[in-house]
Amino acid sequence: MKKTIKLTLAIAMLFSIQNQAQSTDEVVNSIVKEATENSQLERLAHELLDGIGPRLVGTPQMKQANDWAVAQYAKWGISAKNEQWGEWKAWERGITHIDMVYPRVQSLDGMQLAWNPSTGPKGVTAEVIVMPTFSGPDDFKNWVKSVKGKFVMVSEYQITGRPDYNWEEFATEESFAKMKKDRDSLSGLFRDNLKRTGYSNWRGSGFSEEGIAMLENSGAAGIISSYWSKAFGSNKIFSASTKKIPTIDLELEDYTMLYRLAEYGSKPVIKVVAESKDLGVAPTFNTIAEIKGSEKPEEYVILSAHLDSWDGGTGATDNGTGTLVMMEAMRILKQVYPNPKRTIIVGHWGSEEQGLNGSRAFVEDHPEIIQNIQALFNQDNGTGRVVDLSGAGFLHSYEYLTRWLEAVPNDISKHIKTEFPGSPSSGGSDNASFVAAGAPAFNLSSLSWSYWNYTWHTNRDTYDKIVFDDVRSNAILTAILVYMACEDDNKTSNEKSVLPISRRTGEQQNWPTPRSPERKGGTN
Repeated sequence: MKKTIKLTLAIAMLFSIQNQAQSTDEVVNSIVKEATENSQLERLAHELLDGIGPRLVGTPQMKQANDWAVAQYAKWGISAKNEQWGEWKAWERGITHIDMVYPRVQSLDGMQLAWNPSTGPKGVTAEVIVMPTFSGPDDFKNWVKSVKGKFVMVSEYQITGRPDYNWEEFATEESFAKMKKDRDSLSGLFRDNLKRTGYSNWRGSGFSEEGIAMLENSGAAGIISSYWSKAFGSNKIFSASTKKIPTIDLELEDYTMLYRLAEYGSKPVIKVVAESKDLGVAPTFNTIAEIKGSEKPEEYVILSAHLDSWDGGTGATDNGTGTLVMMEAMRILKQVYPNPKRTIIVGHWGSEEQGLNGSRAFVEDHPEIIQNIQALFNQDNGTGRVVDLSGAGFLHSYEYLTRWLEAVPNDISKHIKTEFPGSPSSGGSDNASFVAAGAPAFNLSSLSWSYWNYTWHTNRDTYDKIVFDDVRSNAILTAILVYMACEDDNKTSNEKSVLPISRRTGEQQNWPTPRSPERKGGTN
């Protein structure tokens, strides 16, 4: 009798396992089918990137994107809301037009930087000057007296506008070596000269905010920078620190032309029209959507991507593509897996670009969710297919992540390199906000597609750079991982690994700890 009972139980367990496997296969096949046959990616990308455009925190376009996402989710039958986490300096970009009017007439390629004070429609016309070589801070302070009524060029002169890969393909070894030696020498001279002013800075303009303020307070007509991204036609576009005068970034070709004209004594003159609106202070939001869990509603699987961007381009690969992946994954899951065991949340974070502010606020404001996260999947670094998945330092992440990955079709999973237990992220993207709070949060790191040079924070981060086949693959991957995490019978372990000794310091590495967000940005 006992043998009969045991045999019956074994058969029942076998059928249960087979049925579960069959069910998983059916859901995975349905996810792939929905993603390939009914994809919404191109439409969503057009509406977000071409229609709304860049999404700088505090701008009307960022709020428009928040509202657009809520409306999209409503169309799919998914509950969504905008959740305020702070406020920010409110500003709206207007027309930028830059013309050289002497010694000849030519329209120049460039733009005003974020939060630039408006010139008004009449603009500013003035001579362009370059910085001389300074002997020290006193020499710089004496020279500053001469900048009144002038546009001051504050960025390094580039001796070539060709990326290194182009030189490697066509130049002789001797020519390439000579160019790099000359470039390194000039870069060193530029940095040393800045240091002698007492106002050097590592990013973009070269000057610290205090140095720019000194030029502004001395009556400069405007600031001209050029933050070349080491790629054809690409410049990094960040923010202005001036309060009353315009700050513009010129593309390398026009910046170096003006520089040479000024250096050779031609006294070039430009006219800058850089219109913008100071709108005071605006509330800032995260957009949160949710599919409620049916069996374990107080446990959460989270999809994560920041919705904001810098505004040199339209924020296509940083982080339009991450946003598209998470929206499409949610749409697919609602279609093929409408009653998940655990609650599925998607967070479209604000102000990631200024220090992970939206996601840090969510972590700080929702401890009841953070302590019950089954897994979080974040995507942020470009349009490429996912190729790296780290266990983020969680000791037992290998056990559950590899099991979930087994359900992913081979044509997707074969590209993915895993690392366990990996290292906890201390910054870089929003997964770090959750890791610092001890939640198992994983970054879906993607293939480069020349991201760092061509699109990351540049004027070329636009719709046409999206590789939709890769984005579609990422949406499928994300939807399957979320499904598997929801269905897992076990709660994931968030036990932390012991970090190794740092080779740099020789000391024990520590896990990152939570940091509070900046909730009143640019309002002082």
